[in-house]
Amino acid sequence: MPTTTRIRVPAACLAALLALAGCGAPDGDTVTADQRQPGGSSTGSPDDTTAGNTGQPPSGRTGGKLSPTDPPLIGTPTAPPRRPTELRKANVLAGRLSQGGSGPCYTLVTDDGREYALHGLDKGTFATGTFVRVTTAPATTEMDCGPGIPLSILKMSPVG
Repeated sequence: MPTTTRIRVPAACLAALLALAGCGAPDGDTVTADQRQPGGSSTGSPDDTTAGNTGQPPSGRTGGKLSPTDPPLIGTPTAPPRRPTELRKANVLAGRLSQGGSGPCYTLVTDDGREYALHGLDKGTFATGTFVRVTTAPATTEMDCGPGIPLSILKMSPVG
């Protein structure tokens, strides 16, 4: 009677052998060992080449899509948004000082052309033309700081 030799094969080796044997690709197609190895050659028609060798998916495949359905598309806007997309605080202004100095009166012109007559004691010295960010409050005194919408300064700092 012939003697049988048993060889123990680690599970990782067994899994690799099963994969190389062509247990099947996720889409149900059988993949050969030649197709799995980078630079491997395939025999048969040009359609049998792998995506890694030609840059194109094999015939009958969709180019490696993970889902059978396309994601929903977001259309191109047809009009500007109805509400602002970036919310800002109503009491914070930014613009260029058309009248600077050491206070207490300053004149601020925003990018949209609005002019503000600002009043604030001990807020600093700012040169005319300086771009500033100003946190404001309603005007509390009957101080006349010139043309523009009157406001009180809570905080003023140069920008940039």
